[in-house]
Order: sequence, then structure tokens, then C-alpha cells
Amino acid sequence: MNRYAKTFVARPEHIDELGHVNNAVWLQWTQDIATAHWNAAADPAHAAAYVWVVTRHEIDYRGNVGVGARVEAETFIPQAPRGARFDRCVVFRDAGGKLLVEVRSTWAMIERASGRLARIGPAVAAPFFVG
Repeated sequence: MNRYAKTFVARPEHIDELGHVNNAVWLQWTQDIATAHWNAAADPAHAAAYVWVVTRHEIDYRGNVGVGARVEAETFIPQAPRGARFDRCVVFRDAGGKLLVEVRSTWAMIERASGRLARIGPAVAAPFFVG
């Protein structure tokens, strides 16, 4: 599997009334790392031709952090695509390596020109999934 990592820092605007990172922020970070992975690894022709949309998120919260904390995120594609869709996992850990949040999202590939679902071919999948 081709893994991609990114560090996030919890800023004051990320914190909710309970004093920790808001659930919506975890989803934003999930999207941010997925987009960064696509932009870093995709063939430029594929990035120009396709866009991704989320069809489902599953999130398990196991811990949380407050303002100023560094969060290490890692994303990977655990299985080969199915038609126009694939699942992407994101794991968030604190600076000490403690698991905070696990996300499994289903993404669908859309052809920019037509706005329709597009089958994920081997050339598009290759930089992201090593089966």
C-alpha cells in the first residue's frame, strides 16, 4: 500500500466547547490529507480529468487533543477499487503515537468533463494501491 502522511496542529478555531478538536475538524483533516495524497501521487493528466466525492464516512473516536497539539495523520487505500469507488483509511495519532481517530471513507471518482461516475482504471489506481 502506498501510504501518505501529514501533520496537523490543533488551532483555537478547531476546539469545541468541550475543549478538544471538534468532530467536523477531524472530517476536514480527513479530506485535506486525501486531497494532498491525490495531488502528490496522481498523474497530472488524471488529476486534470477526474475529481473525487465522498459517499460515506465511518469514524471511530478513541481519544482527543486540545489546542496546540500536533496530530500525525496517515492515509492509505486498503483494497483495490470497485468500479468507480474505493475506500480510503486515515489514522490520526498524537505526538506520542496514541491512536486518536480512525476513519474509513468511500470515495467515488467523477469525470470532470461529463460530471459522471468513472471506473477507476489500473493506471489511476497504481500510485495509490499496491495489491
